[in-house]
Amino acid sequence: MKPKIYVDGQEGTTGLEIHEYLGVRDDLEILKIDSAKRKDTEARRAMLNEADIAFLCLPESASREAVTLVTSPRTRLIDASVAHRVDPAWTYGLPELNPQQRAKIIAASRVTVPGCHATAAILTLYPVLQAGIITKDYPVSLTSLTGYSGGGRKLIEKYQQAEAERTLRSPRPYALGLNHKHLPEMQQVLGLTYPPIFTPVVSDFYRGLAVSIPLAARTLKSGTTAASLHVLLSDYYAHKSFVRVMPLGAESNLEDGTFNVEGCNHTNRADLFVFSNGDQILLLSRLDNLGKGASGAAVQCMNLMLGVDEKVGLRS
Repeated sequence: MKPKIYVDGQEGTTGLEIHEYLGVRDDLEILKIDSAKRKDTEARRAMLNEADIAFLCLPESASREAVTLVTSPRTRLIDASVAHRVDPAWTYGLPELNPQQRAKIIAASRVTVPGCHATAAILTLYPVLQAGIITKDYPVSLTSLTGYSGGGRKLIEKYQQAEAERTLRSPRPYALGLNHKHLPEMQQVLGLTYPPIFTPVVSDFYRGLAVSIPLAARTLKSGTTAASLHVLLSDYYAHKSFVRVMPLGAESNLEDGTFNVEGCNHTNRADLFVFSNGDQILLLSRLDNLGKGASGAAVQCMNLMLGVDEKVGLRS
């Protein structure tokens, strides 16, 4: 019997992407609610409790409500919202985090999908912190350049309207109150004493994301160099299907001397880079904010929970 899969929030950006991934699969039974009933509590309750795995692609409050509708002990949940990312009762859905995380996801009944900015930052910094290269009270600073699809339907509509009006062309920093919603999970998962100083920047392209993290070698564990950081990351992610550590500082990483933020688009891959100039080191990571940063990561977790190869239906 095929596992039954339901997407609560099937018409949102992440929900639509998940349906694209699932639509080419013949090993699953996809449950779909009538569009007219997608906000009907009883209709949603029935779908949620019929499913073996249900994706919650909803705003935070609606996601919390959806959890209360589930009474079937068989239904396992994958939440793509921010609602449960720091909840200890939920398993953090980043299989590459450490050697134990994949097994935790396989066994979990409740999995929370990491945020897109957080995924890029955590994949880059977690091995560095675990190796003691930086201390837990290190003043981490990071900047993320992202496509506008990360803002959801309203921002997408705003940018697509602007396309006709020739506005919103320049990159736009936001969350300048330094309280972005991904900060709590970054701090908790990385084990930092203080939240990072985080500057997200949205720009006029649809999808793609890159996080840059500057480090000064003089502030790191004695003897740390760009080369040793590159070896650390390469060893940590060796044989990981969806994380690729690129050659150290090579021109082959660039296009006419510039970095392509969209280089992982339409994949579930994250690329990690190390650039340097003497004491100055720049760690850079990129991914598709709708792929490894959202729907692709959710499907990867589903594959693990179903006991199939994590790569099924995903591009690396």
